[in-house]
Amino acid sequence: MKLYVVGFGPGSHEGMTLAAQRAIEISDLVVGYTVYVELVRSFFPQKEYASTGMRQERDRVRLALVEAAKGKTVALVCSGDSGVYGMAGLALECGGEYPDVDIQIVPGVTAALSGGAILGAPLTHDFAVISLSDLLTPWEKIEKRLACAAMGDFAMAIYNPSSKKRGDYLNRACEILLRYQSPDTVCGYVRHIGRDGECAVITTLAELAETQVDMFTTVFIGSSETKCINGRMVTPRGYRHE
Repeated sequence: MKLYVVGFGPGSHEGMTLAAQRAIEISDLVVGYTVYVELVRSFFPQKEYASTGMRQERDRVRLALVEAAKGKTVALVCSGDSGVYGMAGLALECGGEYPDVDIQIVPGVTAALSGGAILGAPLTHDFAVISLSDLLTPWEKIEKRLACAAMGDFAMAIYNPSSKKRGDYLNRACEILLRYQSPDTVCGYVRHIGRDGECAVITTLAELAETQVDMFTTVFIGSSETKCINGRMVTPRGYRHE
């Protein structure tokens, strides 16, 4: 009775860790969000799959646990890392009802890291990761986190910056950040990390405030130390002070 909660990285086969690949290979059933299942299916077409739609996370986890409790080895897949806005926490919460199921968390490369590598090195020093999705977190709390990160001069990776229902959330976030950060702060964003149509842009905080992005985009906000060097976004680690 085994459940692997697998972060399969940004979406490309090359971006998947060997541990993630092995967990999927040895599983009898792969469970996930519909879009993610189709991505994984393209790499492992011989597997049995089951999927649920958006906002059906609890049903998805219970399906995986029920099948594992029947004796199957199951991989519950998430994009990026399973423990960063992924299914690991919910799987462990619900897993208390299935004490015989051995749950193993398999980490993956989260968008802050894979997207950061495309832009350069924006997160070399201390940084914060903040989601703008208010489905599970009140917007007032998100606003506070943005303000605190800006006051602390953290570089930031912003997840879920926009959607059809939240078209202005990134603009609203930038308005908060501009209270504490220079309009010239170096920023960047990457769309479709590791997938077809990947594109990356380096910009400023003032310009970002006027930019429209979508839910497939990860946004990076620099600190006061962040620079654009030869077209790459770089936050120095501080070695020059040693």
